[in-house]
Amino acid sequence: MSKALSLVILAIMAIQIIKPLGLPGLRQRRDFWKLALVAIAAIGVTALLGHGS
Repeated sequence: MSKALSLVILAIMAIQIIKPLGLPGLRQRRDFWKLALVAIAAIGVTALLGHGS
């Protein structure tokens, strides 16, 4: 699951660099690092849920 999630986040980051998404906080190309922070948090939560069972 975390591999699929990381691929999706990488695709969204690439789209953000090419053409900004226009969402609040993501209006400029240089804001792609914010997506990286969200990705790190999402992958961390996925790993915790996977190892918690």
